[in-house]
Amino acid sequence: MRTLAAPLLITLALGACHRGAEQQNASIAAKNVPATAAGQGGVTPMPQRVAVLGILNKRNGIEKDIALHPGQSARWKDVIVRLRACEATAPWEEEKLTGAFVQVDVQRPDKKWGRVFSGWLYRESPSLNVVEHPVYDVWPKSCEMTYPPGPPAPTAPASSSNLSSARKSGGAAGAAPTSPAPAAGAPPPPSATESNAT
Repeated sequence: MRTLAAPLLITLALGACHRGAEQQNASIAAKNVPATAAGQGGVTPMPQRVAVLGILNKRNGIEKDIALHPGQSARWKDVIVRLRACEATAPWEEEKLTGAFVQVDVQRPDKKWGRVFSGWLYRESPSLNVVEHPVYDVWPKSCEMTYPPGPPAPTAPASSSNLSSARKSGGAAGAAPTSPAPAAGAPPPPSATESNAT
């Protein structure tokens, strides 16, 4: 009986050690997962972003603001606006842009729907891409999203000077540069007036 009990106890002890090592490895692996994969402190996932779009009816001057998540659409009278994506540049980037990928469908007089626009629109550069329609205009106003902490915002570029503090080659510092002496027996180079005369 004792001969059977000893191997059984050893097997149970080794099994307990193995389970403890697995739990320890799992906790270490969880600590090494980047914050973006864990969903904390990273860039906001696309479905959780919110864009505010402006819609203008050019006939009567009425403007409407709509807030959409990517993948959602909104209908206002005879226009449907779909938001496919939105993006804002990170705070540490120099050029600030807020963009939205938008699709605009308008109901025609025959009651059929037709796509009049599909593409990126930018708040800071409205002329870069334009919804060309006689009645409706659409533009992005904001895109709510977050970024992980990054480098500090860029500062103004440092002014530079064309003057070099390096020593001039071929002589002492401050000495006027000299032209190389012609090789022995070589004719002197022609002057500018001689070259232009021919």
